[in-house]
Amino acid sequence: MQKISKNVVLALLSLTSLVFLLFQLYYYKFYLSQKNGAVFSKVRGRQSGQDGTRWHVVRKFLGLISSHNIQVYLIDPLILGLVDKDIEQIRSSDGPSPECKYFCAPRDFTTFALLDKTWKHEVGLFRTAEKMGFQWLKIINKDPRLDGMDHLSGIEIPLHYIFKLASHAIHLVVFYERSGNYVWHGPLRLKQHMDRKFVPFRKLHFGRYPGAYEKPELLLVSIDDLKVQIPKNPSSFLEEMSHSRFLECRYREARAFFQLYPDDASLDAVKFRKKAKSLLHLAALTLNSLGVKFWLSSGTCLGWYRQCNVIPYSKDVDLGVFIRDYKADIIPAFQKAGLPLKHKFGKVEDSLELSFQGEDDVKLDIFFFYEEDDHMWNGGTQAKSGKKFKY
Repeated sequence: MQKISKNVVLALLSLTSLVFLLFQLYYYKFYLSQKNGAVFSKVRGRQSGQDGTRWHVVRKFLGLISSHNIQVYLIDPLILGLVDKDIEQIRSSDGPSPECKYFCAPRDFTTFALLDKTWKHEVGLFRTAEKMGFQWLKIINKDPRLDGMDHLSGIEIPLHYIFKLASHAIHLVVFYERSGNYVWHGPLRLKQHMDRKFVPFRKLHFGRYPGAYEKPELLLVSIDDLKVQIPKNPSSFLEEMSHSRFLECRYREARAFFQLYPDDASLDAVKFRKKAKSLLHLAALTLNSLGVKFWLSSGTCLGWYRQCNVIPYSKDVDLGVFIRDYKADIIPAFQKAGLPLKHKFGKVEDSLELSFQGEDDVKLDIFFFYEEDDHMWNGGTQAKSGKKFKY
């Protein structure tokens, strides 16, 4: 009798456990999946399961930011790469999408950008996000825009937001306008108390280091039946992303330098620096219009690195360009921009150097760099003697 009682008890426990498990599965499928986007049925022919989850999370996020009148735009490199291939079709399309082609693509995150000046009321956004089932994380750090030679700011600003729902997350990157007429985003650095397992942070496309971009021109399109803003030229944005890493000026080191060697604050120095920066800006516009990559070189690079400014006694602006990026259009483009050619030294195949005349006596020197097996070099020619040098 005792043995039979034990079997009955075990059977009842097993049955109870099974019923409870079935109830959990039912609850998860028909309640939580609708609330949190965990499992999705097919919607107008869309893919179901994990692929559908990504689309639904993006849709809910866009609804969230739209309800708070926040302007965001898509900067996810994976999705923009897919969109760029079909950009003409997407621009002209006005009907429903037959399938989920872009937002259902396999990935852990979808990345959007936000211009800081377009919103200020994050508390209300977070409350609404929580009601919609999102978990969120806010990453802040010091504001470098307030740093300078006379003051090092400790003020912190929001740099990144993560909104997580079900198995997908939205990475919202905050862009700030900088005085050089460009937008900047900061690095993503977690504070000591933050949950490092909140999302797979190492897979994020933005935040490993600060980045700088041209101010975006945006285009409103429909992607997988979702209205979203994207960079007007996705391929240009993706190209810009590949070399967007931003290096902040080293203000502390510059202050230490000027304590040993006081800065030249004379009127002549102020005028020269103004002309040099104007010439640098014009050169950047010209080379960018040609798609030629360049960098600060020689004395101009030294001035930025050592003292956060143009060296007043250098009397010129120096840029570097890889010889593989040389284009015959460079000289005509600079002449059209009002910078006549002053000198041309060397040849394309050896030690090429171009010098253009800027305002008054300020000139622009472009040094071309050549790559060897284990090093690279640029040539230099002494104007008076014609002697050639190799650096």
